[in-house]
Amino acid sequence: MTGFAVVIPTVRIGAGDGAEAALVQTGWGLSGAGCAVGDEAAFLGVERSASGRRWRLRGIADDASAAALTAQLALPEILARLLTQRGVGLEEAARFLSPRLRDQLPDPAHLKDMDRAVDRLVGAIRDREKIVVFGDYDVDGATSAALLLRFLAAVGAAGDLYVPDRLREGYGPNAAALLRLKERGAGLVVCVDCGTTAHDALGAAKAAGLDLIVIDHHVAEPLLPTAVAVVNPNRLDEASTHGHLAAVGVAFLLVVGANRALRDAGWYASRPEPDLMQWLDLVALGTVCDVVPLTGLNRALVSQGLKIAQRGANPGIAALAALGAAPGRPPAIDAYQLGFILGPRVNAGGRVGAAELGARLLSTDDAALAAEWAQNLDAYNKERREIERATLDAAIELVERQNNSSAALVFAAAEGWHPGVIGIVAARLKERYGRPAVVVALGDGVGKGSGRSVPGLALGAAVIAARQQGLLMAGGGHAMAAGFTVAADRLVELQAFLAARLQAGIDAAGLVPELAIDAALGVEAAQGGLLAQLDALAPFGSANPEPRFAFPMVRATYVEPVGTGHLRLRLTDALANGSGVGGTLGAIAFRAADTPLGRLIAEAKGRALHVAGHLRRDTWRGGDAVQLVLDDAATAEIVHG
Repeated sequence: MTGFAVVIPTVRIGAGDGAEAALVQTGWGLSGAGCAVGDEAAFLGVERSASGRRWRLRGIADDASAAALTAQLALPEILARLLTQRGVGLEEAARFLSPRLRDQLPDPAHLKDMDRAVDRLVGAIRDREKIVVFGDYDVDGATSAALLLRFLAAVGAAGDLYVPDRLREGYGPNAAALLRLKERGAGLVVCVDCGTTAHDALGAAKAAGLDLIVIDHHVAEPLLPTAVAVVNPNRLDEASTHGHLAAVGVAFLLVVGANRALRDAGWYASRPEPDLMQWLDLVALGTVCDVVPLTGLNRALVSQGLKIAQRGANPGIAALAALGAAPGRPPAIDAYQLGFILGPRVNAGGRVGAAELGARLLSTDDAALAAEWAQNLDAYNKERREIERATLDAAIELVERQNNSSAALVFAAAEGWHPGVIGIVAARLKERYGRPAVVVALGDGVGKGSGRSVPGLALGAAVIAARQQGLLMAGGGHAMAAGFTVAADRLVELQAFLAARLQAGIDAAGLVPELAIDAALGVEAAQGGLLAQLDALAPFGSANPEPRFAFPMVRATYVEPVGTGHLRLRLTDALANGSGVGGTLGAIAFRAADTPLGRLIAEAKGRALHVAGHLRRDTWRGGDAVQLVLDDAATAEIVHG
């Protein structure tokens, strides 16, 4: 560990990466000669932190570009330098800072099969067929379904909803459900956030005379399922540059295309044309919660959608936001709130047995019903947290007792685990161990698995490869997340296959666990005014992470456990020597008590530390209060002379 002799008293910009959300906490970077970015040494000399990561600067600030941004756009220096670190120069800055949908929204028809999807959907609306939206049970699926249901209601169509039960039916379309929908009079089924790999189910439905449209974004294979249209920017034969869209973004393009076709057909001669922008709050919620890159079109969709959400026009979103608000204060909706407050509650119904509730909540205009359903989802979310906590404890004990992991993969499987929480538990294991994690719930000889990965290691592709090798009954996903069904007697083979596949990716790219840092700050710089300047970079999420700051040479003068495994602490400048210079900073380390990070903090006993994390407004204290949400720490040395 390299000593650090002089604390940085003011903002010093370096370069640098926040949920599972919207906020990725574990990154992987290139190793080689002890360097992370070009020939830069480990930031602050931290080669291995408490969480086992190497600290690096996110990128190198371009002084000339930063100066130009400061001069021509009147930006604060820190904001200008952070923009250049993210590759945003003078030509792109205005669009980045003020993203407008009209500058980014493509013609929906550029996507393969979109014209066919629009024609069939418009035909069903015109002929008053019964249209069923078949959704997934996560937030992206719920928002996609709610968006289509709201559009169908607005144009006078007969729309219904079907969401499969996670435990009984699993993910995506299944033949039994589709055939029941056909028997009940459905003429068209639109699958949202699912269906790209559902060959058997869609084939059976087609044979029964049911038309299907697939609106999806998950990784595809060369062979597509039988359907009227498969609209997916990640089809292998697709030339679109919008593969980063969440399913709800693709669904919004379908709505734009269908609305235009209805207008051209004179559908609105006798009825009002809907304002599609009113539903961007749904698009923002699904996009943030699916952890897709918040750049380009996604950034514009989320930025504009947050403005709509803040108006409280959607009763479901307003009811959920009210649940997460501080007592006596109006709910403030930003990307963090979408990802960490609203999203988990929408997800909770699907995880513990009320699969349709999230989509129903987001598509209702009945404020009283929305309030009731939001309370139900909040209760389901509390139940989910209890189940998750017990499952996580068991998974950690299993991993550490059996050493059931490799350098590339953490793998945990057991009987009796609830399939509804394994994805969250996988995310927690990924955060704890700094590597991809897979969790499998076993029952009746079958395992339901879910995995979460880290940047640079495509887990979805590995799962698809395992299915193609015959190791899985079903499976798919995208780079950062995947799900599958596996026979219990193939678990050992599956673990070995995934570990080898991911290890090959690590070896090929020379990847090592890293934590990216944007800048170093002195404790006294952590003020509300700084956060106000950083707001211009929002919304934060994948590919546009919330700035992470390092605070060199600090001491924890106060540490106490709070909640369930959290630590609250107060930091002060280790070099102030009682002079009063430098001030203090409140901090919290979530779920850290029984981790190497928590143990380092608890055992520091006044010794100097380097710490890193995200600065947030302390909404409970109000005013200009700021706290540090701690991600990592490392021991430091005060070098004299």
